[in-house]
Amino acid sequence: MKARALALLLSLSCTTPSPPPPKPDLSVPELTTLFISADLRGYIGPCGCSENMRGGIGRAAFQVAQAQQEGHPVLLLDSGNALFGAPTIAPEAVPQQERKAKALAQAFTTMGLVGRAVGPLDNARGEAFRVSLGLRELEPVQLLTPAIAVVTASELTAVPALTAKARAKGARFVVALVQQSFELTLPGAMQSEVGGPDLLIAALAKDELSTEENKLVGDRVRVVQLQSKGRSLLRVDLTLRGQAAIEWVRSSAEKERELASLAERIELLRVQVNEPMLNQPLKVLRKAKLEEIIGRREALAAQPPPPVPADRSSVSARFIPLEASFEELPAVKEIVTAYDRDVGLINLAWAKEHPVTCETPAQGQAGFVGTATCQACHAGPAAVWKASKHALAYGTLENLGKNNHLDCVGCHVTGWKKPGGVCRIDQPAGRAEVGCESCHGPGSLHLAAPSKTTITRSVSAATCVGCHDRENAPHFAFETSVEKILGPGHGR
Repeated sequence: MKARALALLLSLSCTTPSPPPPKPDLSVPELTTLFISADLRGYIGPCGCSENMRGGIGRAAFQVAQAQQEGHPVLLLDSGNALFGAPTIAPEAVPQQERKAKALAQAFTTMGLVGRAVGPLDNARGEAFRVSLGLRELEPVQLLTPAIAVVTASELTAVPALTAKARAKGARFVVALVQQSFELTLPGAMQSEVGGPDLLIAALAKDELSTEENKLVGDRVRVVQLQSKGRSLLRVDLTLRGQAAIEWVRSSAEKERELASLAERIELLRVQVNEPMLNQPLKVLRKAKLEEIIGRREALAAQPPPPVPADRSSVSARFIPLEASFEELPAVKEIVTAYDRDVGLINLAWAKEHPVTCETPAQGQAGFVGTATCQACHAGPAAVWKASKHALAYGTLENLGKNNHLDCVGCHVTGWKKPGGVCRIDQPAGRAEVGCESCHGPGSLHLAAPSKTTITRSVSAATCVGCHDRENAPHFAFETSVEKILGPGHGR
């Protein structure tokens, strides 16, 4: 017994003490990039009506693919409201909108989407259809990596508790996707910075025009509004050094001022490039200058932020406006091309299976009679009109292969869905242009009793912006544009 006790004592005295756990190597940072999209609203790509239109899922995909080649983890998130642009869809538009949602789902899958929130517009065709697309949908609290989590909520009030759950699971950086507008989200986010998420995305637009600009504000909690309809992505680069505290990195004030100055010049040149009736040599010159300045802005924005101390972790965020000069990822471009081709055939088939005719004007109501009828009496204005782009509007769609797209055709024919106008995409004959009546109103009453009181002579801005809106003509200027389409016998 004594011998065994002595042997045990000797063995304990010879045991080497366990070494302390190694300290984390702060010199080897772990970099992760997050891309976040928001409020896409079924926008698969620019319509092509104006020069240099931003956006397009193919351009977004190229940016993600470029980052994936950098050799570190890249995570793509969508904040919701990606599939559809309205809560309800007209019956004749259902085939096109469902086909578009499927194309967007294909594109997201190709891009490596890790998860998406569900916005109210995503259920325009019902929950079953949404789920059938097979996209990964985020849980209220979900770890993307052991250190990075995303939480999703319909209201800001739910975010603190969800963030606490994410922290309890070990998350050191938390992104919150909230189905509220920036205007509603910002005040509450600023009041509850302590214990809140690190990055908060206000995923919904307050109204049609409220998300025309990218916004990023805040100190410890950054609150973001992204341009709607896929015109920009948010890129977040997170560098973790062991368990060191995470610090937001700001670019220098001088750099911010230069970026703002370049942005102003870009917008001014966009207006000039889209000037009506601009001669081709000048257009080419202005487009080249625009692309040069966009390149300068992108190079400046891509410069790394100032370094943080080696004992800390860091995070930076920047917007990537998806410019017309950007490349598209070939695999996603093919998806969009297939969608464009299929939609024309789908809509033609639907129109033939559901033949409709335009309503007959009610007693005393004007109906459309067609541009050829107007020209019979108004040869002078007709000559001015023939020299304008309005006369080529339908041909522009045909050249793009989009003349049977319901998203586009209404602004490229005369009297879409109106008495005497065009009510079927396969029957645009006699109305296949932006004709006289598009600006001056339906002409049947004027034809029956020609006078200055039976037709609209002075055109207002409200008439034009029905089609030349922020989406399709983002730099439309009424006064300049009207002046360009006037001529002898036509307002001058």
